[in-house]
Order: sequence, then structure tokens, then C-alpha cells
Amino acid sequence: MFGAIARKLFGNANDRTIRKMRKTVATINALEPDVEKLSDEELRNRTQWLKGRLAKGETLDAILPDAFATVREAARRTLGQRHFDVQLLGGLVLHQNKIAEMRTGEGKTLVATLPVYLNALTGKGVHVVTVNDYLARRDAGWMGQIYRFLGLSVGVIVNELDDEGRKEAYQADITYATNNELGFDYLRDNMKMRLEDMVQRPFHYALVDEVDSILVDEARTPLIISGQAEDSSETYRKVDALIPHLTEEDYELDEKARQVTFTDEGSEHMEDLLAEAGLLNEGSLYDARNVTNLHHATQALRAHVLFKKDVHYMVRAGKIMIIDEFTGRAMEGRRFSDGLHQALEAKENVEIHPENQTLASITFQNYFRMYPRLAGMTGTAMTEAPEFMEIYGLSVVEIPTNRKVQRKDHHDEVYRTAREKFQAIAEKVEECQKRGQPVLVGTVSIEKSEYLADLLRKTKKIQPQVLNARYHEQEAMIIAQAGVPGAVTIATNMAGRGTDIQLGGNLEMRVAAELPADMPEAERARRIEEIRKDVETLKAQALEAGGLYVIGTERHESRRIDNQLRGRSGRQGDPGESLFYLSLEDDLMRIFGTNRMDSMLRRLGLKEGEAIVHPWISRALEKAQEKVEARNFDVRKNLLKFDNVMNDQRKVVYEQRRDLMVVADVTETLEDMRAEVIENLVESAMPARAMPEEWDLEGLREDIRRILAVDLPIEDWADEEGIANEEIRDRIRKASDAYLNARNAEYGPDVMRSVEKSILLQLLDQLWKEHLQNLEFLRQGISLRAYGQRDPLNEYKSEAFQLFQNMLGDLRERVTLVLSNIQLRIAPLPEDPQPAGPTRAVHTEPEPAVGAGPVPGSTPRIHPTAFRTEPGERQAEDPSTWGRVSRNEPCPCGSGRKFKHCHGNLSH
Repeated sequence: MFGAIARKLFGNANDRTIRKMRKTVATINALEPDVEKLSDEELRNRTQWLKGRLAKGETLDAILPDAFATVREAARRTLGQRHFDVQLLGGLVLHQNKIAEMRTGEGKTLVATLPVYLNALTGKGVHVVTVNDYLARRDAGWMGQIYRFLGLSVGVIVNELDDEGRKEAYQADITYATNNELGFDYLRDNMKMRLEDMVQRPFHYALVDEVDSILVDEARTPLIISGQAEDSSETYRKVDALIPHLTEEDYELDEKARQVTFTDEGSEHMEDLLAEAGLLNEGSLYDARNVTNLHHATQALRAHVLFKKDVHYMVRAGKIMIIDEFTGRAMEGRRFSDGLHQALEAKENVEIHPENQTLASITFQNYFRMYPRLAGMTGTAMTEAPEFMEIYGLSVVEIPTNRKVQRKDHHDEVYRTAREKFQAIAEKVEECQKRGQPVLVGTVSIEKSEYLADLLRKTKKIQPQVLNARYHEQEAMIIAQAGVPGAVTIATNMAGRGTDIQLGGNLEMRVAAELPADMPEAERARRIEEIRKDVETLKAQALEAGGLYVIGTERHESRRIDNQLRGRSGRQGDPGESLFYLSLEDDLMRIFGTNRMDSMLRRLGLKEGEAIVHPWISRALEKAQEKVEARNFDVRKNLLKFDNVMNDQRKVVYEQRRDLMVVADVTETLEDMRAEVIENLVESAMPARAMPEEWDLEGLREDIRRILAVDLPIEDWADEEGIANEEIRDRIRKASDAYLNARNAEYGPDVMRSVEKSILLQLLDQLWKEHLQNLEFLRQGISLRAYGQRDPLNEYKSEAFQLFQNMLGDLRERVTLVLSNIQLRIAPLPEDPQPAGPTRAVHTEPEPAVGAGPVPGSTPRIHPTAFRTEPGERQAEDPSTWGRVSRNEPCPCGSGRKFKHCHGNLSH
């Protein structure tokens, strides 16, 4: 009770935060008259003046009022837009490393210019993160006018950019990029062989647009850079052909958890089908020898039962494209992992691309937590405020709207069947169109958007604009004109679209679409004025009709997505309405609703086409959505807990890589590695407490010859009276040092330093890749430990640490082995080497190559041990004649095994 009284007297925490900030807003406003009087040149010079104040020791907070006042005036002169006071509040929140929740249409893009300019004055670089390439380009060009006017540089990162272009963009004061490009660039940088090839610079300040979409929705799946594994496309096709023979009794489906598993009968049935197809090895489906078959069968079952075409994925130009469940967009360049994408390709009978092997990965949570300063903005963040605080340490501040919201939000209408629901929606759309009211209909899948569009065309003779993953390219224009009187727009999810729906239409979009770029200036000005007047007339008609009417065809799993759809109406104080139509056949109602609701509606005597409307139903649905949100949060939190284990190891490896690239000479590191390898070999063969007759001298001699490439009389040394294993260890080290010193003299120290550094980096990358695969295998099965009353996370931490220690031991041994056995050949560099093309999520596997010599007058460049030799010239007993051997080629030694499993295995 006292808490309620205190809130009435003093406001809640959000109100108190806003009240404090209004004092700073008043200070900024007081500077406006003086700043307005400045010439363009004087306004531009304020950037250097502010930088000078920072150089003298002033803080960003101290210069904030002057910086914000400068940006506001620059925006007025370049864009014709002046920041409202509430937008200044949003800028203050973003500068304070918080999340600003601002309603749709409140101008978040313009708000971002305030903290971005201020933080860019440090010269350390600011990253503005968007959800797609279109918004990155648009905002960099649009808001870039302000920054360039004030003398700051602007870069933009998009998918097709090469490394030189990326490096230049990252060196800019302000860089616009998508979350995917930033994450992949970070991973790619940590696979580079030279420091100067890395494109990113140290992180400083990141401002994330649509922060809930990026840091929550997309955080469930990690970013992965992968290379191709062995091709097994034929197996996927054969297994896929067997799935239609299964019945519903052969598997158990859990729609809530989105899981499907074979029943006991189903396993036996699948075994019989695989055996008939000649795919099953001896034993049952769950024998170790059949683990690959089980994997193929499970993924094929998931592809057929859990994943629906035009809901979870679509087929475009013979490719499977993932559909983002939150935005409805096709996710270009993204693939399902662990063979699921290949199973879907087999299901849809398109080309099957080989599976990928993880080379590097990171979650968005761990990527964005590397920024010393992080902020975000969105229209809907309050529902996820606990997650933002727990995972990222970001508090959410709700910014008041510039004008009071006039939109009417009606209670949900619930129908018994989906058919009745869609018929009611069609009636409502027809009613709105007759009175000239623009309508936006939100659906949750392509399938339903096209069903509704066909229904409107056939029964109401209405021609709607359809916006889904199929028509992604026309997205901005469709949204921009959705506010025209009588317009009917059907959109598959409206999250993070980045374009406002303006009543009457969007003037800029119409000018760009209707007027050619080479039109004479006078004629262009006349036509723009005509379009402006037309837009104003249309806006007046739309306002008269009641503003934008938003219709939801069903509730989404997340309340945020529903709120984003609603938020499209009522922009900047405009009138508007929103209404959700539901049916008992909707996924959310069917899976999470109660079974009693249908029988209750029957008892109430609900007739065909009638709906039930009651606030209790809306509240019950919100509770169901809260449950789903809580479950999804647990999924993300669990992913992060496991990834934190890998992240600690990732930091060690990446930091070590960077240190190795910085130094010119890694000899000392290699000597330490070799000394530890020798000590471990001696300790293993001659344990301190073992009797001399228990020593494995023959094994030690063989290991020394294999790893260090020196043949030493270990047995003779051991026969010497009073000799100890320490003495033998020292002799081995001296012999190895002498051998390597002779090699250095033969090839020259400059060549050897380059070779050593290259080999060390490449073997580190190779082993890190294998380690990631081992961790993934470990993680897939670790949950079973819970059946033994053991905590899977603790077990994972313990075993992952042991795997990491093993990896470091393997690295020391492999580096020592390769450097001791390597034979170098000097080869000229190509006169005009072709630069590597841009990469995204999929990379080719790096070769475990070693070095070659330098060209006079150039920087030494590393090449493989020997160059390509024709197979007929190879001598099985002389590896130096083999040349470059493909990893999957039969080993030239004649063993009959693949090269990668024989001499291509660096432990050989």
C-alpha cells in the first residue's frame, strides 16, 4: 500500500530517471539560440573545439550539452529535422549505456545521431548496429549527412564488401553494419595470418538498433564460420526416401519443445527400412557403428515433421532459405546446422550442399559484451527488461512520446475455427476500405499471408499488397505507402522493419519512385510540390477515416512482436485502431491454451461466425505468452552458460594468436614448447619412481626420431653408470638444438622465422577447429549426465577444461614435429596474386601448410612444403616428391587410407 502511495507522489523509477534528465535537456535548449546564429563553417568547427576539450581532460559528460546542441542544429540544416525534447531524452539514455524504449514513429534513427556523434569525438570509433544491409546503407547515407557536415567520417559494412573496403569502413569515425557482419568479421579476423590483414580495431561504443531483435531473438543461435566436411548428399537422399514409410505411431512429437523422437516401435521400423536400403551396419540403430545412420534418420524425421515449407523455410531459385520467425524475412546466407539443412534439401529435392565443419563460432551475447560501452533502442523492450539486465547489464528506460497516443486497442475476438476467423478479417478489411481507412494485417507465416490475400481477392475483390520473404526487395516501398487511404497491406511480422507507415504516404519514397534522377531542376521542384500537396490531401482523408487500422491474425509467441505490430498505428499522435482475431486452431491457443475453452464456447452456444470478446481471454493469452517467453529465455540463458565455457577458452586462443602475430620472432615460444615435449616424453618412458629395467627406452628412441627427427643412442646412454633421466633429457635437448641450428644455417634465419610463425599459427587454428568439434560432440551428449544425478554444466566445464589442456599438449607436440621434419623449397611468388574473395558464414578449410622462402626485396610469404607434383612422379617412400596432396586423396605412401587419416595427420 505504501509503495502505491509513494509511486503516486514521486512516480516510479522510470519517471524519476526521466525527471533528472530533463534538467540536462533544459541546458541543451538554453544553448540553442547561440548555436543557431553560427555560420555553417563555425558550426563545423565546433567538432575540433569539442575534441580539443576532450584532449585537455574534460569528460564526455562535460561536453555533452554542447555536442547535443551542435548535432540538433546540424540536423536542422542538413535534413530539415529538429530533435524534439523527448528525442534529446532518448539520446541521454543511449549515452548512459542503457536501452531507450521509444514508440514506433518517434524518430529513433535521428535520436541515435546524438550519442553517436558525442562518442565518435574520442576517435576510437562507434558502431551503429542494424538488422539488415538495407537499413545499414540507408541510415549511413541519411544520417551520414549530419556527421559529414560536422567533419566526421562515416563507413558502412555490407555483405559484398572486400577486406580492404571493410578495413576502411572500420577506420571511419562512425561505422554502420549489421550484427551478422560485425560478428563474422570478428571471427574472420581471428583466423587471419597477419596482423595487418585484420579489419576491425579495438571495440569502443556500440549502439544497437532494434536491440530486442538482435540481442534477444537472434541470440538463441550462435554465429558459425564453417568449412566443408565430407560429402554425404546421397545418404541424405536415400534416408529421406524412407521417412514417408513411417507412421504417426513411429515417433513422438512435442510441439512445445519443438522436438521429435523415435518410439521403440519406430526405431525398429527405421532399422528395417535402413537395412532394406543397404544403409545399416550390423547391430541396432543405436550401436556405435550406426551413429551416422541414426544422425541422418533423426534429421530427416525433423525435416519432415517439425519444419514446414513457407513457415520455417522457403524454396527460392533451387535453394532452401531460412525464414526468420520474428521478422518474416528470408535469411540470406544462413543455414541450419548439424545436417538439418541437408535433410531439408533432400526433402524438397533440390541440390544438397555438403555439411559444414565449425571453424569458429561465437554467440551474440558474448560478442556484444566485449564492447566497453553498449546501448540499444527499440519500440518494445520492457517485456524483456530482466533479460537485458541479467545478460548484458543494460537497464531499460521508457521514453515518453512526443504527442499523446490516440490509438484504440480493442479486446481480442476469439472464433472457434480458423476459417471463421479469416472470414471475419475479410469482412473487417472490406468495411475499412469502403470508408477509405488504410489497413495493415499482420500474419505469422508466408502461407497464411498468401491464403488471406487470395481470400480477399476472390471473395471481396480487394487487391492487397503482400509483404513477406518472397517480396522482401519491395519492403520499404510497400510499407511507406501502407498509409494511403483504402490501402490494404498484408505483412508477415513487422518487427524491425525500420520504415514508418505515414498516413497519406511517404513523400521521399514517392519522389524517388516517380521522378527520374536526370529531370531538370525547375521541373523537379514543381513536381515535388505537387506530390507534397497530394500526400497532404491523402493524409487528411486517412485521418478522417480513423487512421491506420492494424489487424493481427493471431497472437505471436512473444508479446513484443504483437506490440510492434500494434505500434505501427497511432504514430506521432495520429488516430488509429488495433484488433487481434484469434481462433482455437491457432498454434498458441492449441499448444498453450486450455482444452476446456472449446467445450466452454460450445456450452455458451457460440454460433457459426460469432466471436467471444472478453478481457479475461486477452489476459489468459498474455499469461501463455509469458510462459513461452520464460521458456525461450531459459533456452538463451542455457546456451550462454555453455558458451561462456568456450568463450573463456576462445579469449585465450585469440589473445595468444594476436600476441604471436605482433612479435616478429617466436623462437622463444617454440623452444619452451620443445622443452616441454621432451620432458613429457622422457617422463612417460622413464618415470621417476620406476626401476631402470622398467624404462621404455626403445619407445623413447622411436618417439624422439619421429618427433624431433634425430636418431639418438638412448639405450647406450641408459647403460652408462649413474645416469639419471634428467641427464638423458638434457642430452636430447642439446641434440635437438644442434639439429635445428644447422637447419637455420641452411635456410637462413629470416626464412625460418617466417616459417616458424606461420606453422605455429596454422597448427593452432587446425587444433582449435578440432577442439570446437570435440566440444560440440561433448555438449550434444552431456545432458544425459543428469540421469546420473550429476550437473551437466559442471560436467561440461570439467571435461571441456581437460579437452583444452589436451589441445595445448597436442599443439606443442605437433609444432615440434612439423618444424623438426620440414623440408623447405624456395618458390617465387606470383607476380599478381589474386585477392581472396569476400566470405560470410561458410569458409573453406584452412590448409595445414608450412613455409617457403622469400623473393628478394619482398616480405617472406609462406607456401606449402613442396609444390604440386603429378601423381606419376610421386615416390611412395619419399614424401618430398608427393607435392601438394588433397586431404581426401588416397595417401601417396600406398597405405590405402585417405591422406588426412594417414600422412596428412600432423601427428603422423
